[in-house]
Amino acid sequence: MKNNPVVPYILIFALGLGLIFFMSLYGIEQKDEIAASNEEGKTEEKTDDAAASEDFDPETFAQGQCVSCHGGDLSGGFAPSLHGLSASKDEIHDIIKNGQGAMPAFGDKISDEQIDQLSDYILSLK
Repeated sequence: MKNNPVVPYILIFALGLGLIFFMSLYGIEQKDEIAASNEEGKTEEKTDDAAASEDFDPETFAQGQCVSCHGGDLSGGFAPSLHGLSASKDEIHDIIKNGQGAMPAFGDKISDEQIDQLSDYILSLK
């Protein structure tokens, strides 16, 4: 008798569905604890934002957020180069905060002080 190559896939599928079912039951039982921990996390998150503002490194932020479009050294890629921009600091601040064209807005992710630091960093690129 020949082994059917589909059987292992069916067994893995059934095991996955079973795990999803039992994990959802576990989550339903723990919903009050999960909700309470989420509420605690929100208050801690606010204090972490203040600390994050002090530890903000514009170069690290740019390497994490900007390189995918502006290139590894920010000299251009899918989006234009950030080296030697002729825009003012206020214009760059506005673009970072509100976005422009395909560029997303970062005003809800980082503070105005951090945007100012990032604007200064971008203007320092040559």
